[in-house]
Amino acid sequence: MIDISRAAFGKDFSWGVSTAAYQIEGAYQKNGKGLSIWDLFTQKKGRIVNNENANIACDFYHRYANDLALMRSMHIPHYRFSLSWSRIFPKGTGPVNNAGVDFYNRVIDFCLELEITPWITLYHWDLPYELEKKGGWVNREIINWFCEYVQFCIRHFGDRVKNWIVLNEPMAFTGAGYFLGVHAPGKKGLSNFLAAAHHASLCQAEGGRLIRSESAGFNIGSSFSCSVVSPLSTTEQDILAAQKIDALLNRVFIEPLLGLGYPSKTLKILERIAPFVKNGDEQKQAFEMDFIGVQHYTREIVMHSYLSPFLQAKIVKASERLEATTLMNWEIYPQGMYHILRQFWNYGNIREIIVTENGAAFPDQLENGSVNDIQRKEYLQRYLSYVLKAKNEGINVNGYFVWSFTDNFEWAEGYRPRFGLVYVDFPTQKRIVKASGRWYSHFLHHT
Repeated sequence: MIDISRAAFGKDFSWGVSTAAYQIEGAYQKNGKGLSIWDLFTQKKGRIVNNENANIACDFYHRYANDLALMRSMHIPHYRFSLSWSRIFPKGTGPVNNAGVDFYNRVIDFCLELEITPWITLYHWDLPYELEKKGGWVNREIINWFCEYVQFCIRHFGDRVKNWIVLNEPMAFTGAGYFLGVHAPGKKGLSNFLAAAHHASLCQAEGGRLIRSESAGFNIGSSFSCSVVSPLSTTEQDILAAQKIDALLNRVFIEPLLGLGYPSKTLKILERIAPFVKNGDEQKQAFEMDFIGVQHYTREIVMHSYLSPFLQAKIVKASERLEATTLMNWEIYPQGMYHILRQFWNYGNIREIIVTENGAAFPDQLENGSVNDIQRKEYLQRYLSYVLKAKNEGINVNGYFVWSFTDNFEWAEGYRPRFGLVYVDFPTQKRIVKASGRWYSHFLHHT
C-alpha cells in the first residue's frame, strides 16, 4: 500500500474527475442538437467494437442532476467536462440552439449549487458534422468557425465558469481521425493530418487569446496526451527512432504554443506542413497559457524499423515485452508520470501544470452489487505518488483529475473498457461506486 494523503499536496491543489460530452451525454438528436462527426462515424459498421455507439451512452443529458449529486457525495470538488459544439451550434456556425445552451446552464448552475467547480473543455473531438462536410479540421476556415463557437461559450457561460481548456489532445484527434482513420471522421493520409494539425495548433492559440480578451480573470489552458518514450536499446538507430516518436507524440503541439515552432529538425515529415502555413502563422501559434493540461497513461518503447516509411520507427507493444498492462494494453508504468511532468516542466516557460487526465481500464466485475477494482485503486495511488514526487521537487503541478467519473463510451473501443470510478450498468443506467471510487472519496475527505 502506498501511503499518500491529500494534505501532502497542499490546500490549493485542485482534485477532480473528467468526462467528455460525446462519451456520456447521449440524447444525440434531442432538443435541436445537430449531428457530430462521431454520430455519423459510429453508424458505419466495423468502425467500433461490437458496432456500438453513444446515442444513449450514460444518458447524462437526462441524469446529470443525479450524477452531480453522486459526485458531491463522493467529496469531489472539481469537475472537468466538455461542451458538445453541435448541441449549441447544430450546423457548427450560425443559428444557436437555445435548448442546448439551457442544458449547459443547468449543469453549470447545479455544479455551483453543489459547490463543485466546473472546468470546461471547449473541444473534445465531437466536431459538428456540417463543418466536416466543408472539410472540418483540414479546412483553414475552421479557425473562424472555432472562434465564433468559443466566443459564444465564453460570453454565455463565463460569468460562472473561470477554468477553460481549449482543446483536448490535439495529437489524438488529428492523428487518429485524419491520418490513421480509426477515429471520426475516418480520414487518412499525411496531407490530411498535416493540414488538420496545423489548423488545430492555430485554433489552440487563437482560442486562448480570444478567451483572455474577454476577461483577464479566466484560467486558460489546453490539454495534451503525453507518453514517456524510450528506445528499446542503446543503438543509435533505436535512439533516433525514439526521438522521432517522442517528437510526434509529445512535441508537435506544445512547442508551437510555447513559441518554439514545430520540431521539424527531429521529425522531418513536418517539413511537409509548409503548404498549409501562411506568413505570420508561427507567431499566431504561440500563446502563454495559464496552465498546461497533461494527460498521461503509459509509456512507449521504440525500435528502428524500415516498415514505417514516414518515421522508420516502431512502437514495441507492452505485451511483447511481457509488461503488466491495463485492458487497453497500455503498460502500467507509474514512474512515467514523474518523467513526463519533468519533461514538460523543463521547457522552462510553463506557468503551471494540471494533470487533466489519468486513469485505467480494467476488467471490472459486478458481483453481489459491488465492484472490487483493487487494480484501479492501486494504479491511481501509484501514479499519484509520482505526481507528489514531482511537486516536492519543485515542479508546479497543482491539480489532478481522474479519467473518468463514470464508465462511458470509449470511442472506437466501445463500452468494453471501463475507466470509471463509478460503474454504469448500461441496460438499466444504474450507478454503483466502485472500490476505487470509495477510496478516492475517502482520500479527498479524510486525508
